[in-house]
Amino acid sequence: MVDYSEMPQNKILCVDMKSFYASCAAVMLGLDPLDCYLAVVGNLDRPGSVVLAASPRLKKEFGIKTGSRKFEIPDDPRIVVVDPQMSTYLRISTEISRVFNRYVPKEAIHTYSVDESFIKVDGASKLWGDAASIAKKIKDDIEREFQLPCAIGIGPNMLMSKLCLDLDAKKKGIAEWTYEDVQTKLWNVSPLREMWGIGRRVEKTLNSMGIFTVGQLARYDLEKLERKFGIMGNQLYWHAWGIDFSDIGAPIMEGQVSFGKSQILLRDYKEEEEIKHVILEMSEEVARRARSHGKAGRTISFGIGYSQDEFGGGFHRSRTVEEPTNITMNLYRVCLELFAENYTGKTVRSISISLGNLVTDSEFQLNLFEKKRLEKERAWLRNGPDPQPLRLDSALKSGIVYGSRNSKASRRTRWRA
Repeated sequence: MVDYSEMPQNKILCVDMKSFYASCAAVMLGLDPLDCYLAVVGNLDRPGSVVLAASPRLKKEFGIKTGSRKFEIPDDPRIVVVDPQMSTYLRISTEISRVFNRYVPKEAIHTYSVDESFIKVDGASKLWGDAASIAKKIKDDIEREFQLPCAIGIGPNMLMSKLCLDLDAKKKGIAEWTYEDVQTKLWNVSPLREMWGIGRRVEKTLNSMGIFTVGQLARYDLEKLERKFGIMGNQLYWHAWGIDFSDIGAPIMEGQVSFGKSQILLRDYKEEEEIKHVILEMSEEVARRARSHGKAGRTISFGIGYSQDEFGGGFHRSRTVEEPTNITMNLYRVCLELFAENYTGKTVRSISISLGNLVTDSEFQLNLFEKKRLEKERAWLRNGPDPQPLRLDSALKSGIVYGSRNSKASRRTRWRA
């Protein structure tokens, strides 16, 4: 048995935006994300193009999900198929992060992906109430301001909040698990791949060892798991007990030389559109982390690991840009260049991105402003003084400024790509 009194006793929210890309696309078209039939497809001109996101109702009633093909979508007049607008989705994701920041400081927010975040709310109870109350406030804010649905799992650590989200909250909207729920709610989970962190290959190996439920995994001999899986065996064992020591608020290490993210994908990826979709999400995570710590970098590193079915291998390349950056689309563009130059068409199992050669954000901004000043001076020498700046009243007439912060019209206009 585990003595949970020695384990982390935090209050962590795991917030998941339901079918995020599809929901954003639905709202942009004036549709109800939970009631419409909508698919976001990588390339509308290709029948074999991959579905990047599908609305909940399209998944449930037609079986169309992420990874399906365009030709699999039925010819039904109710179904709407749209192109992705990634820059708009990323902008909305950033705005949603600002909602979290109303309740907790930035250091208490960990963006796991474009559509999923962890929030540590331990110190916010005096201002906003208990974790469930804060979760409801956040959920209501997002639905009111963005018309987007979300689900929130609550747990004493990041793992438990994620498991609560996947196994409970996605059905209820908001749910909370404690260590007391491990044996009654987590141990019954089967098949094993329904537990976060266990893919089909690991599940197959565990099944061959006679392990078919999370409870059986928790009661299995730890040393045997470590001999079979190495460090991962240790993690599997403790995760089955709901134990996780990850710390959202861990400070940046003094002298950190890069920000990076390495991800082993849950399945093999073959389609370039799908791979680029993951690269974009990871670029946003790396750039966001750099921005949150006031850093920008000049060297962007990008790596691909091929599937074992392709006998492994892969590549890792770096490129140094002229100006330091912490802008998502700058990282993404360089990664796509390296991808196009080195990818051989094999199935992909892992991706890594890092930003190095760091400077402080203030230095980066000063350099950027100086560069713009010099460009203006050169333009003035060539062409004479700039034309008069745009007046606010003309901006209003032209539609550049959409209205007050609190007006409903302005909120909806912000959704335009």
